[in-house]
Amino acid sequence: TLGSPQPCQTAALGKMTLVEPAVEAELSRLNVSRESRQRLAIYVELLLHWQERINLIGPATAPVVWQRHVLDSLQLLPLLVEPGSVADLGSGAGLPGIVVAIASGRHVHLYESNQKKAAFLREATRVTGSSCEVHCLRLETLSEKLPDPLPRYVTARALAPLPLLLEWASPLMLAGATGLFHKGQDLDSELTEATKYWKMKMNRHPNATDSRGAILELTELAHVD
Repeated sequence: TLGSPQPCQTAALGKMTLVEPAVEAELSRLNVSRESRQRLAIYVELLLHWQERINLIGPATAPVVWQRHVLDSLQLLPLLVEPGSVADLGSGAGLPGIVVAIASGRHVHLYESNQKKAAFLREATRVTGSSCEVHCLRLETLSEKLPDPLPRYVTARALAPLPLLLEWASPLMLAGATGLFHKGQDLDSELTEATKYWKMKMNRHPNATDSRGAILELTELAHVD
């Protein structure tokens, strides 16, 4: 069992967030510092506050936001082995982008086309002191506004089927970025379709928070001849 939740004070917002002992244990396993945990708690409180006004996460997942969203995002940390920034596509609630920025200290580019969600991302970046830039644009136009230097990693979580996701990510991945994508139970069929158009090197990592899904690590992306 998860046990009794322990309160974690988030003074910046004057509220309390409850963190299960099992969550604390996983944060320790991932070497998330005490300071980063405090900033993550501030982020969670802000997320739940804004959730009352705009739909940032599935309402049913709000009571388990640490397990379902924060820990799910933090699974990327061991895969970020090379130095460099991250581009988070369709960032939405900042998952995984802001969570990764807080826990890793990396610079993260947050791409979101929805103005209200982009406003949340800017506020979350501000109150957590994260190294993030918010780009409010449609992903179809990403190639017109690439950051310099180019990000080393591209992330996306529950954004789009893999063939479309690779099309959006291709301006970065064709330049050498590694893709780290949270994918669900339809991954196999999405891979079958994607390989009609793309060649890639793939590593499939288990998703500890969703046994039906996986985290897909993709490198060496190229068009099929």
